[in-house]
Amino acid sequence: MTARRFLRDNGLGLAFGTAFVLALIGQAFAGHADFNNQLVADDLQPISVGDYMASSDFAVDVMENWQSEYLQFFLYVFLTVWLVQRGSPESKSLDRIGVESDEDQQVGPHARPDSPRWAAAGGIRLKVYASSLGQAMGAIFVLSWLAQSVTGVSAYNEEQLRQLQAPTSWREYIVSADFWDRTLQNWQSEFIAIASMAILSIYLRQRGSPESKPVGAPHHSTGVEG
Repeated sequence: MTARRFLRDNGLGLAFGTAFVLALIGQAFAGHADFNNQLVADDLQPISVGDYMASSDFAVDVMENWQSEYLQFFLYVFLTVWLVQRGSPESKSLDRIGVESDEDQQVGPHARPDSPRWAAAGGIRLKVYASSLGQAMGAIFVLSWLAQSVTGVSAYNEEQLRQLQAPTSWREYIVSADFWDRTLQNWQSEFIAIASMAILSIYLRQRGSPESKPVGAPHHSTGVEG
């Protein structure tokens, strides 16, 4: 495989992977500058970029964004099995609500020669594989939310100690206003983003995008990609 073909075949993943790395680096430098400004205001010694990236303050900012993104995907993957939105390309067709038949899903005896092996299998392997995407998204969400709570309580206690106040336990922190403020401000943005995409794509178009209907498709067309 030539380099040009590899780049073409993996362009979407490579583009977003590169954007992720650049954004993470940018967040590290911007967060470091802001963190040092707070330290100076508290008459404390500034720290290096490396020390900041190894700190709980940087980790909690990263994790609180990760968990909200994976919650979005987890809910979207599962809810779109049963919920539809008339006219949206983000929705299945109105007559395909539910898990669909084995024939429609090309599993078991209806699997194609080039289908994944677990799709052609039966029993527990097929059940696991048939919901593996949602399970993976859900697992990453839970792990990143747990990481947010652990790094969050550490960052919170550092701030408490700088202000000569008593630290708090992990159990106290996960029911605290600080934890839920960090959590819910990200959740609400994810939910409105999904709703906006599902509804605006009924009436608006982006030519050539699989997230949009064909430009000439009627507004009521559902589950049709451009």
